Amino acid sequence: MYLVQYQLLPYARVSETLSDLLGVCLSPGTVQTLVQQCYQQLADVEQQIKSALQQAPVIHQDETGMFVNGKCHWMHVCSTNSLTHYGVHATRGKAAIDAIGIVTRFHGTSVHDGWHSYQGYFCTHALCNVHHLRELIFVAEVLKQPWADQMKELLLEMKETVEQARACGQSALDRLTRLHLRERYEHLLAAGYAANPWVPPPQMPGRRRTRQSLARNLLDRLSKRQEQVLRFVEDFTVPFDNNLAERDIRMVKVQQKVSGGFRHQRGASMFCRIRGYLSTMRKQNQPILAALQQTLLGQPLLPAF
Repeated sequence: MYLVQYQLLPYARVSETLSDLLGVCLSPGTVQTLVQQCYQQLADVEQQIKSALQQAPVIHQDETGMFVNGKCHWMHVCSTNSLTHYGVHATRGKAAIDAIGIVTRFHGTSVHDGWHSYQGYFCTHALCNVHHLRELIFVAEVLKQPWADQMKELLLEMKETVEQARACGQSALDRLTRLHLRERYEHLLAAGYAANPWVPPPQMPGRRRTRQSLARNLLDRLSKRQEQVLRFVEDFTVPFDNNLAERDIRMVKVQQKVSGGFRHQRGASMFCRIRGYLSTMRKQNQPILAALQQTLLGQPLLPAF
């Protein structure tokens, strides 16, 4: 179980490894049976993890494509510093989020990359600023627009200001500092819009509207979602980025590189439940092997909620 679910070895390679190292003859079918048993024993634990995430003040969300039975599906992650939940669905948007059912009852702050499906839920939102830094670097270096480099430096300055205040024991920035930072932010937005004026749609019938530039799209997001972009300045419990969710989902991509995907939906669901449990146990400094052993004995270790 440890080799399959945590070290991401395929069933056949697990059988070879056990035979080479220990002289144990364990067929891939037996390994699969153990995975199924573990999956069944963790049903209640998964529900408890989902309930705990619904009560958390801040969660991180992300999603990535994966193959199930040769078709593109989506792996969704919802996590905190101590909890991880994975869910797989055939779609990326609202139908998947509703089916997983965490955000539908969540009222804290959700940190994500701005995917529009997340915006339809009645919680507070915060956008990942690492994504914004990447886009700003592109606009500054490739499109040669100075405002973008200045906006990047301002966001990093805001991050450092918050970190220094937190290190000094402060729970928030003073009002004048926040107003000054926002004034500079809005000044740079104005400079960006001046460098990227709005292009009116063509007047001739049948002509498509000119696609908006990447710089203009970025400016619209930074402007219309300003409260979400700067949430970390107003609320010290909200991080600057969504790196936690990206780290949690990274191993899913490793699993895909190893196996290429899942043959069946059930196999993907088993991986999600068990991997989410192991990730949660690792975050809480619990012994992974003991957690697996107790799970197979019908008494899984319960994470702290």
